[in-house]
Amino acid sequence: MKTVKYTHNFLHKHMQNLQRGRMKYIFLNLKRFDVTKENGGVNSLSVPENWGAYIATELQSYISKRRDLQENYEFSVFFPEAHIISAAKALSSQKNQENKGLQLGCQSVYHQDVATGGNFGAFTTLRTAKSMKQLGCTWTIIGHSEERKALREIMNLAGATPENITKAIHTILNKEIQQAQNAGLKVLYCIGESQEEVPYRLDVLKNQIEAGLEQIDASSVVLGYEPLWAIGPGKIPPTAEEIASIVKGIKTFCPCPVVYGGGLKKDNAESIGAITELDGGLIALTRFSGDIGFYPEEYAEIVEKYVTGL
Repeated sequence: MKTVKYTHNFLHKHMQNLQRGRMKYIFLNLKRFDVTKENGGVNSLSVPENWGAYIATELQSYISKRRDLQENYEFSVFFPEAHIISAAKALSSQKNQENKGLQLGCQSVYHQDVATGGNFGAFTTLRTAKSMKQLGCTWTIIGHSEERKALREIMNLAGATPENITKAIHTILNKEIQQAQNAGLKVLYCIGESQEEVPYRLDVLKNQIEAGLEQIDASSVVLGYEPLWAIGPGKIPPTAEEIASIVKGIKTFCPCPVVYGGGLKKDNAESIGAITELDGGLIALTRFSGDIGFYPEEYAEIVEKYVTGL
C-alpha cells in the first residue's frame, strides 16, 4: 500500500482533539435539488436564480443563533456550481465577525488547474479548484459514489478491466484532491464499499484512502463513509453499532475525521449522533415522502436531533 502523508502538526493536533473533544462537521450536499418540480426536480423553495441565496440565508440564520454549535461544529453546504455566487453574496450581506457561520463548497473539481506561466484557463466545461476558491468556496466534495459511478461508466465504455478502472479512478481522485489543496480548499473525501465488498470492507476502504490520499496533507481532509449497499429505496441502513465498528476500523490506519455519508436524516440523526467514533454527518434530502425535497427548517431539526444524541 502507498503511504498517506500525515504531517507532524496534524498528528499532534489529532491527539489534542481526541483528548479535549473533537471538532464536528455537518455537511449538506444539495446535488441537483435546484430543479423545480414542474421540470422533474424537488425544488419548491424558490425560483432557481434565488435558490442558492435563499438556502444560504436560512441556514446562516439558524447557525448564527447557536453559539454552542459554532464553537463545536463546522457547517458546510455543497452547492451545484451555478448557485455558489448568489449564496456567497447572501452570506456576505449577513456577515458577522462574531459568528463563524456557514461555509460554501463545490461538488468536486477538475484534476488540472490554471498556473502562473502555464495553462491560463483552457478548461472548457470543467470546474477548476481555483475558480471555485475565488467564488467563495472553502470546501469541495470529492470521490462521492455518484462521481465514482460516472467515471466508471466512461471507462467501461472504453473497455477497461475492473482492476484498471479502480486504479484509474483513484489516480484521478488523488489529482483532484491535490488541485483542491493547491487552491486552498478543504476536502470531504468519500469512501465506501459495495454489497459484494462487505466481507472485506476494511481492505476496500483502506485501499480507497491510501490511493486517494497518496502524498496528500491529510490535515485538511475529512472522510465521508458511504455504505453503498445501504443507499437507495428499500435498502436497509447499517445500525449504529455497525457504523461505530467500521469507523473504529478506519481510524486504526487513518487519523482523519470521519463523518457518516450514508444520509443523516430525522429518523437516524439521534442514534448516529451518539456514535462517539464519528465526527459528524452528511445531509441531503430532508423529506423522503409526500412533498419530497430539502427544507431548511427540517435541516435544523436534523441537526438538533444529532446534537441530542451526543
